[in-house]
Amino acid sequence: MRLYLRLAWRNIWRHRRRTLIVVLAMGLTLALMMCYDGLIAGFEQAIYGNAIQVLGGNIQVHAQGYHAKAALTPLLPVANDQAVVNAALSQPQVIAASRRIKTGGMATNREGAFPVSIVGVEPEKELPISLLAQHIAAGRYLTASDQDVVFIGKGLARAMNVTVGDRITLAGRATHEQMRQRTMTVIGIYDVGMPDIEKRSVYISLAEAQDLYGLTGQSTEVMISLKQLGQEPAVINALKPRLPGYEMDSWQTNYPDLQQAIETQGGMMNIFSVIILIIAGIGILNLLLMAVYERTREIGILGALGLKPRQISSLFLLEGTMMGVVGVACGLALGLLLNGLLGRVGLDYSQFTYITPYMALISGRVYPSLGLEQLPQRMLTVLIIATLAAFYPAREAAQKEPAIALHYV
Repeated sequence: MRLYLRLAWRNIWRHRRRTLIVVLAMGLTLALMMCYDGLIAGFEQAIYGNAIQVLGGNIQVHAQGYHAKAALTPLLPVANDQAVVNAALSQPQVIAASRRIKTGGMATNREGAFPVSIVGVEPEKELPISLLAQHIAAGRYLTASDQDVVFIGKGLARAMNVTVGDRITLAGRATHEQMRQRTMTVIGIYDVGMPDIEKRSVYISLAEAQDLYGLTGQSTEVMISLKQLGQEPAVINALKPRLPGYEMDSWQTNYPDLQQAIETQGGMMNIFSVIILIIAGIGILNLLLMAVYERTREIGILGALGLKPRQISSLFLLEGTMMGVVGVACGLALGLLLNGLLGRVGLDYSQFTYITPYMALISGRVYPSLGLEQLPQRMLTVLIIATLAAFYPAREAAQKEPAIALHYV
C-alpha cells in the first residue's frame, strides 16, 4: 500500500499546473463554504440571537407543572429562584441570568384594548444584554425602584396613540386566576423595527409585578442568556443535576418557528454546497481522464510488470483522493484565515436593516464565526466527490490491454 501511495503522490504532481488548478478549485470551494457557514452563524447570532433575547432568552427555567398550563401563562412561583440564578451564572457560557414575572393581560386606553404579555423584569441585571434598552425611541429604560410606570414598544404606542408621559391601564392575571389592573405612566418606548413584536409585550419592574400580582419576593421564571446560540443543550445538561425539580426549556422548544427558519436555511445551503462541489468534481474527472489517455503507454508497462487491473484502478482512485485531501487542506487553511480576519473586523450591515423585519434586529456589525459548525460534513463531502470523480478514469485505465497500450504513441 505504501508503494501505491508514493506512486499516486508523485503522479498528481507530474502535471503541476493542472493539479494546482483542481486543488485550487476544491480549496476555494471549501473555503467559500466555510465563509458562508461562518457568515450564517454570525447572522444567526446577530438576528436570531437578538430575537431570542427580545422574546425571553436562550433558556427559561420554570416551576414543575408549568408545561401543562403554558398556554395560560400560569403564575407558578419558582422555588428558591435566586439559587437558580446563582447556579446559572456559575456556567462559563452564561452571560446573564435574571428573575422575571410573566403573565397575560390587556393594555387599554381610549383607543381600545390590546392583548399583551406583561413582563416584570430586573432592569439592572438585564440592561447589559437587553436589546430593548439599546433601542429606546423615547423616554428611558426601567429601574428597579420604578413604580406605576411601564415600558412599551413603538408598535403598541402607535396603536394606542400614546407617548412618554401618557397613562394607560394594564390588566393582568394574578395568582388564583384573579385579574388585577393598574393605571401606569409610559416611562419609555422601545423600537426594534418589528411592530408585531413591539405590540405583544410591555415591561414593568419586578418589584411592581410582585406587588401587583401577589407574588411578594417571588418570580415565575428565570431567564438565562448565553454567549452563543447552540450552547443551550450543554448548559441545560450541566444545570439539571444541580437543579432537580425544575422545568428547563431552550428557545428551540419555546420558539419553534425560529428553529424551523434556521433549519430551512441550513438545508438550502447544503444543497447549494453539493452542487458547487459537483462542479469541482467535474474538474477532477477531466484531469484524470486526460491523465489516463496521456499515460496509456505507462499503463501498459504497469500491466506488463504484473499489476492487475484492480491495482491499476486503485492507483488512479488514490490520485483522485489525494487531490481531494490536498484541496481540503488548502481550503481549511484559507477558510480559517478569511473567517478569522472577518471575525475581527466584522461586516457592517446596518444599512440593510430595512430589507426584512428580522434584519432590523442587527445592531451594527455582523461578526462571522470560524465556520467550523459543519466543517466535518463539508470536508467529507469534498473527499467523497473527489474519489467519485476519479472512479470512471480509474475504470478506463484498468480496462486497457497491456499489449495494445505498450504500442501506443
